[in-house]
Amino acid sequence: MRTQTRNPHIDVLRGVSIIAVMLLHFTLAFGIGNSPFAELLGLRFARALIFNGNFGVTLFFVISGYLITSMSVLRWGALARIDLPTFYTYRFARIIPALLVALIVIVTLGCLGVPYFSNTDDGHHLTASYFWIAVGSILTFWHNVLMQQQGWFNYCLNIYWSLSVEEVFYLGLPAFCLLFRRTGLFVVACVALIIYGPVYRSYHLGNGLFWECGYGACFDSIALGCLSALLARRRAPGRLTATLLRALSASGIVVTYLRGIDGHEVFGFTLISFCTAIYLLASHGEWDSNAWALRLTSPLRWLGRHSYELYLFHIVILALMRNVYARGELQPLGWAFWFAFFVILSGMLAHLVAQYISEPANLAIRTRYLNWFDRKALPAKATSLIG
Repeated sequence: MRTQTRNPHIDVLRGVSIIAVMLLHFTLAFGIGNSPFAELLGLRFARALIFNGNFGVTLFFVISGYLITSMSVLRWGALARIDLPTFYTYRFARIIPALLVALIVIVTLGCLGVPYFSNTDDGHHLTASYFWIAVGSILTFWHNVLMQQQGWFNYCLNIYWSLSVEEVFYLGLPAFCLLFRRTGLFVVACVALIIYGPVYRSYHLGNGLFWECGYGACFDSIALGCLSALLARRRAPGRLTATLLRALSASGIVVTYLRGIDGHEVFGFTLISFCTAIYLLASHGEWDSNAWALRLTSPLRWLGRHSYELYLFHIVILALMRNVYARGELQPLGWAFWFAFFVILSGMLAHLVAQYISEPANLAIRTRYLNWFDRKALPAKATSLIG
């Protein structure tokens, strides 16, 4: 066994999550009846495999809560000792640079009238100036609220609703911990959010922009991730128990995923979040460096490492591809090649953004604005898990 700079279990889970999201968006754009999945698996199973891809966002919420909580405790020793300027600087450095580039590309192409980038949806049209309201809502983390008022008004920008949910949670997390200075109260608050999530969703079943995209609809997933991190710090399972828990929780994720969202909007998200939290708990601490397993999961781990950049930019690639082929025009073989091209091109763009924008900007901002001793005190393993 040797210590690695990243947890492969978490990277695999992130890779699965982003592929689920990308497959959903691609199929919504180009159809499912002409896909090889429908022919090989049958339409019913193919629909279950593809159209529950929004669960991938739920997985991201849980992973995010786990990582942020783990890193905060590792960096400051306890949630009650979080340093607000440092915490927010780290979030800004990781999130904003690549996001700004994505917004510039989308708004520029939208203002030029390129289809699928402009503010149009289902026949209604919002002026180009509305871009600035939309961009402002994304950068100030209330884009999901704007969508609840306007609907799905911009094909590219609207996927960033989930970023608004995450960052509002993290705006409040350190302030809450510093105000009450008791981990027990933070645990109580997380439990309250977990209870509130299904209640909120049950009162908004008539509108997916509420039961899926609302703060109250998603905070329970992040809270479960936070609790799994705190529990792992206190009592991480042994190797055999961890392996068994990962197998059971992964099975729970798969079963819940295939059972579907429709008809299970109230508790489905809670159940898949709970299974993900158990998986993360069982993945805490040291892990085996099994060579064949690492090679087998290498593509998923690569996608997981680039999941944030893929999240931001895959929709740009997809919007451009929709200008080449319309929905339903592709035959099964062409559908498969077009999807592979979509994943490869999105991956290449994500890699370039990570290498030349995200990582350099992240390092530059931290180097410029954080105390040198704070940077030196942070273990190298910790920096690799952020974001």
